[in-house]
Amino acid sequence: MKSNTRKLVLNSLLLAMGLLLHQLTPAIGLPMQPDMALIMLFVIMVINKDDYKTSLVAGIVTGVFTALTTKFPAGQVPNILDKIITTNIVYVLMYIMYRFPVIKKLSNKKQNLVVSTVILPLGTLISGTVFLGSAQILAGLPGSFITLFLAAVAPAIIINLVVGLFIFKVVDMSVSRANYQSTSRNK
Repeated sequence: MKSNTRKLVLNSLLLAMGLLLHQLTPAIGLPMQPDMALIMLFVIMVINKDDYKTSLVAGIVTGVFTALTTKFPAGQVPNILDKIITTNIVYVLMYIMYRFPVIKKLSNKKQNLVVSTVILPLGTLISGTVFLGSAQILAGLPGSFITLFLAAVAPAIIINLVVGLFIFKVVDMSVSRANYQSTSRNK
């Protein structure tokens, strides 16, 4: 029971941090802002790599949060669709990656780091493509798909990789220390 509560609290904190980062991130001269909540979604998915339900719920919650804070005109429904679709695709990719013999030989921390290094840019690419595609179908885009993709999604891929790896390392280190302290008290 304790581990479920601990997992729920950790995921809730990460989702809240993702919401704050998403709300506070400026558009940095792009037509759309980079989606920092997406980084936290991927971190949650890697930490809970064997728990599809947790990943899906985190994807839905992230979609709702980003829909509430979007600066994109009529971007509410595309944000929700994007996060749900992206969560499912990324989960399948992670499932496959964790079963590669090369990755299975690594320690758990190194497995997570390798998977994160692949998932952050690839997941951002998937998310940006799904968002723009669904926004184009549902509401129309304020420019061409290619222009918005190159102006917003391509830089977001790089930003999410760099910032995401930093955040992942911080979260991983924090979780390791918290688990270490909680197990040392029980002895």
